[in-house]
Amino acid sequence: MTDVPQNRYKILPLAAVAFGLVILYAGVLQKLASDWWTDDNYSHGLLVPFVIAFIIWAEWGEIGQEEPRPSVIIGTVAVGVSLLLLTAGVTGAELFTQRISLVLCISGVILYLFGRRILSLMLVPLALILCAIPVPQIVFNKIAFPLQIRASQLAVWGIKLAAIPTTRSGNIIDILPRNSTQTISLEVVEACSGIRSLMTLVTLALVFGYFTRKRVTYSDSCVAGMTAGDVVRTMILMIAAVPIAVVTNGTRVALTGGLTYFYGRSASEGTVHEISGWLVYVAALAILYLVNIVLTRLLGVIGGERNNA
Repeated sequence: MTDVPQNRYKILPLAAVAFGLVILYAGVLQKLASDWWTDDNYSHGLLVPFVIAFIIWAEWGEIGQEEPRPSVIIGTVAVGVSLLLLTAGVTGAELFTQRISLVLCISGVILYLFGRRILSLMLVPLALILCAIPVPQIVFNKIAFPLQIRASQLAVWGIKLAAIPTTRSGNIIDILPRNSTQTISLEVVEACSGIRSLMTLVTLALVFGYFTRKRVTYSDSCVAGMTAGDVVRTMILMIAAVPIAVVTNGTRVALTGGLTYFYGRSASEGTVHEISGWLVYVAALAILYLVNIVLTRLLGVIGGERNNA
């Protein structure tokens, strides 16, 4: 009679290491949590720790069967570099550098204690942390403004399809309401550009891809517990989140423009505007889910054809 394999990782030592990381990065974590709470663009970050905890809990039995193969040198170098980044970030008051340092430090600790194989299995939780880290404002603006313009262009195209008189100047849309002689200007602000839903959709695409993966026994041939096909599908899904966010928010602006034509400025403000935002977000999630289903079946067919070849 063979013995049932026991989990190789003791909870108390791991908890001690985790506690040390929390102490070291207390200021970074506090400011990050504050940004999640106050910045609507990254409010999805509030759920990320719980998703990560669930992933580790759900996969702990499988991960625990892996033989630790510490990469002491690489792990030490990674931790050392992360500490240098932390020091530079604190000195230069650069939050993004400090937060990237946290992810690198966690990776280095995993390498030092357990090796590259365990790090590979922890790639999804690490990627989720990265998805919840606010990008530098200069980069954010570089992304947000083109999205504002694209959403404005799509909205005007949709509004004109309904034969509603409208003109656009940058991210400003002018509409002449029915039975009115005065135009109303609608500004496609940052929140309406799709950037807010984009950040969340990319993160959810990763979550969808991971939790709908093909269940396999962990082996050297899989990454993060995912087959090559699942990795490809998840990457495509994350890329698809970009046009989904742009199109759905452009549609929202177009609908707002149409309602403004019939009902005046009240249609672009207050409760109606807020409800439309939630409805568009739900629609974007539904589209992302459908795309995931299509990709799963399509790649499954392709994978089956290759296996039969």
